[in-house]
Order: sequence, then structure tokens, then C-alpha cells
Amino acid sequence: MAILLFSDFGASDLYVGQVETVIDRYAPGVRVINLLSEAPTFNVRASAHLLAAMASQVPRGHVFMTVVDPGVGTQRPGLVVRVDGRSYIGPDNGLLSVLWARGTMKTAWHITSHPPGVSVSFHGRDIFAPMAASVVTGEFPNENVKSIPAPGELLSGDDLAEIIYIDHYGNAFTGIRGTNADESRELLIRRMRFPHARVFGDAPRGKGFWYVNSLGLVEVAMPADSAAKMLGLRVGQGVQWVA
Repeated sequence: MAILLFSDFGASDLYVGQVETVIDRYAPGVRVINLLSEAPTFNVRASAHLLAAMASQVPRGHVFMTVVDPGVGTQRPGLVVRVDGRSYIGPDNGLLSVLWARGTMKTAWHITSHPPGVSVSFHGRDIFAPMAASVVTGEFPNENVKSIPAPGELLSGDDLAEIIYIDHYGNAFTGIRGTNADESRELLIRRMRFPHARVFGDAPRGKGFWYVNSLGLVEVAMPADSAAKMLGLRVGQGVQWVA
């Protein structure tokens, strides 16, 4: 069993290391995997769909500490959910709600008590990391949580017809699952139409196309080039199917 970190903390900043240090203090020897530290910054909805896609490929039993939290320091509570054999800790701001909506077996708790000296601006380090350590070491549920019927902030579990992530190659992930995609249709973004290709090598050089990526999401790409740069794509842009 491991703790997997999913956040918008940034790959070159100091926040992930601080979180790992706290986890090591409360759960020494537990493996920590930095699953993603470049989640869409401040974008809870896009991150919720990306997290759901990534989590579906992780074995059951693992614990996720998740932070995309523009409301840190406000009255929004912290949250622990168990969905289909995996545990997730993070803010109750919708980040965990796509997982929740798509899950079958699920339970939820609000975090009601915090360790002393909690920073108002770094709940990932001071609240969520200790709670993730409690979950992974089996010291959960405990007196620091209260059972609730469901998260307070719920987003739809339906596919999201938007660009939700752009990787360093310039490939644009959408929130549409490949199981709901029709290869005979084109994808429309910014008045540009993208046909389907199975892999990069099947698409014409210099032309954008869509395919189902390794996370099972519909992605827009260009062979050996940055689709985001060449086509002006960004997170949050809407997409739609056309005949």
C-alpha cells in the first residue's frame, strides 16, 4: 500500500517535498508516489476528471492525497472518501466528486479535528498529509472525522466536453472517455475539425487528430509537434462532436 500525491503544487516548487516530509513523520517507511504535481492550476472541475481517469488505473488499496484547492483557508471542510477499494483525502470542493459519482461502493467522512499549528494556507501539508498517513497505517476512522452520507460539493460524473490537461508534448486531454467516442466522428475545437486516428503514426504530419490515450480519454494531438502551441489549445476550451 502506498500514498499517491495528486496536486497542482508544481513540479519545481517546494510544496511536494514538505508534504512528503510530513507523511514520513506520521507513517515512516510508507511508500509515497508523486502521481502528478501539475494538475490544472486552480481548476477543480478539470482536475476532478483527470484524477478519476488516473485513479481508475491504480490498484485497489492505495491511498490518494489530493489537493487542488483555491478555497484553502475558507470554511470548506476536508474530506475522506473510500470509493471501490481506494481511499482519497482532500478538500470537499468537488475534486473528489467525479470519483464519487462514478463509484459503486463508497463511504465518506468530513475531517472535523486538525493537528495543532495548522497553517491557513497549506492544508495539504498540515491536514491532508497526516490524515493520509492515518488511513494508510490503519488508524482510521478515528476521532478526527465524522461520517457523512456524501461529499457536500458534488459535480456530475458525466464526461466533460472540455480540454482538461495539456502535457509537455502539447497533447490536449479532454474529459471525454474513449468508451463514449465514435471513431467515425470528428472533434470540433475553436472551429477546427479533428478526425480520428488510431496512433500518431497513422495521422498526416502537421495535421491535428484525436485518439484515445493511455488513460482512456479522448486526446487531441499532432504527430511530432505540439498541438497546443500550433493550434492555440488551452485548458478549459470546449469541444464537441460533429458528424
